[in-house]
Amino acid sequence: VQLQASGGGLVEAGGSLNISCEASRSISTIEAMNWYRQAPGKERELVAGIGLSGRANYAESVKGRFTVSRDSAKNTMSLQMTSLKPEDTGVYYCYVFGFSATTHWKTFWGQGTQVTVSS
Repeated sequence: VQLQASGGGLVEAGGSLNISCEASRSISTIEAMNWYRQAPGKERELVAGIGLSGRANYAESVKGRFTVSRDSAKNTMSLQMTSLKPEDTGVYYCYVFGFSATTHWKTFWGQGTQVTVSS
């Protein structure tokens, strides 16, 4: 498994949740690490991303509520979600653009972790 996401679950509106993604050490260099989400019946959308420099970007809908971080030494990324809303419900996918000796530069997707926010 190249990417492993974890930490999803069920939380009440207004609550907080932290999800994490760990990339295989076979991916030796990671440029972009992003979180996407897909709600039922909707297209997958970019939620947050963080580059090699540590600069982060966010969808307007989550600005001020979500914080993305990465630990490049450990090939991990986290998304701290606060003030959660029912519309934040969906499957959250980890995305990485990185280099490995076998695949060279390519994109990798995790299997997704379910986040459900009840009203």
